[in-house]
Amino acid sequence: MMLKVKQIEGLALAAFADSKHWVTMGAPEHLGGFGAGTRPMELVLIGIAGCATMDILAILKKKRVNLQGFDLAVEAERADEHPQVFKEIHFHYTFIGKDIKSGDVDRAIRLTDEKYCGATAMIKPTVKVSYDYVIKEGAD
Repeated sequence: MMLKVKQIEGLALAAFADSKHWVTMGAPEHLGGFGAGTRPMELVLIGIAGCATMDILAILKKKRVNLQGFDLAVEAERADEHPQVFKEIHFHYTFIGKDIKSGDVDRAIRLTDEKYCGATAMIKPTVKVSYDYVIKEGAD
């Protein structure tokens, strides 16, 4: 994987990676930025959540789960002292559909957590990762 980061102005940056999409990043105004881009640690958390989500959804699709909707809320706690790493990350998944079995959801989350998601595998040695989920009945 390769990427490039370009300075736009001050602490406003743009990154371009293999996917050929530009992503803007920035710092808050009190740190000399413009408050106009996603902060790098937010992008790290977005990447972790995206990795887990894609794996879970792919597993459920292979199981032919009738998923009509999906949401993920993530809460993360960072250290107070620099380098202010993530200490804890909690995933709260919401699955919406018809006749979704909790066993299928459990398995998809467990496989993602233990085997498939490279992002969570990378952080788990130093970050407490937890999750819970709800299943909501979808429309016919």
